[in-house]
Amino acid sequence: MPHVTADDGAQIFYKDWGTDGPVVILSHGWPLNSDAWEATALVLAEHGYRALAHDRRGHGRSSQTWHGNEMDTYADDLACLIQGLGLSDVTLVGHSTGGGEIVHYIGRHGTDKVAKLVLVGAVPPLMLQTDDNPEGLPIDVFDGIRAGERANRSQLYRDLADGPFFGHNRNGAVAQGSRDAFWLQSMACGHRGAYECIAAFSATDFRPDLAKIDVPTLVIHGDDDQIVPFEVGGKRSAELIDGAVLKVYEGGAHALPDTDRDRLHADLLEFLGS
Repeated sequence: MPHVTADDGAQIFYKDWGTDGPVVILSHGWPLNSDAWEATALVLAEHGYRALAHDRRGHGRSSQTWHGNEMDTYADDLACLIQGLGLSDVTLVGHSTGGGEIVHYIGRHGTDKVAKLVLVGAVPPLMLQTDDNPEGLPIDVFDGIRAGERANRSQLYRDLADGPFFGHNRNGAVAQGSRDAFWLQSMACGHRGAYECIAAFSATDFRPDLAKIDVPTLVIHGDDDQIVPFEVGGKRSAELIDGAVLKVYEGGAHALPDTDRDRLHADLLEFLGS
């Protein structure tokens, strides 16, 4: 399996699909892996793009390290992927936690190798409620996820899949296969990495990173996102990124790459070709 070696020796698995066309890197959410982006990677490759998707450390087929399960290291691992494969003029696409990873990459490594940015249901600017972020979610929300991760993580993932992640609790319309795929990918994530990543996606302040974005940016968010509420995530990120284009999916849940796949692919291809 293809891997790049991170600065601490961790092995970061990646998929590399398509031709020698423009490069798009797809960064996945918690606690999934690059399989979550397969449908999008296939469409991109069929349209002449080179689509890459990696498993974040601790997730999927990458090393399950004891240390480094935080945003600084996630961003540096992404830098190792870009540098190791000699990439440039890359479009970075991040869903949920992956959105935090790609903006933190820019905060730490700049935009010299980045052409465009796409945030999909992404966690920036800051999910956690703090004195200077009163619109955020109370820490009890994330402590509850941590408690579920420790007590019975298999059941936690099942509850997320059957409930708020896809919005299945709204209408019961999400296919069993999609929910099973979420559970299967989640169980491939290491327990330590999954637990520590909860703090990484919830408590990292991405506002300084957003201020450094100077490339065309598309922000896509569902207005019924029960994981990263629109007012906490996409709405505020679009306000903080200079020149960002915001697209709101009415009634959209968190898992837009699954629940709104065709619309997302159309918007992504239009943005890439603009």
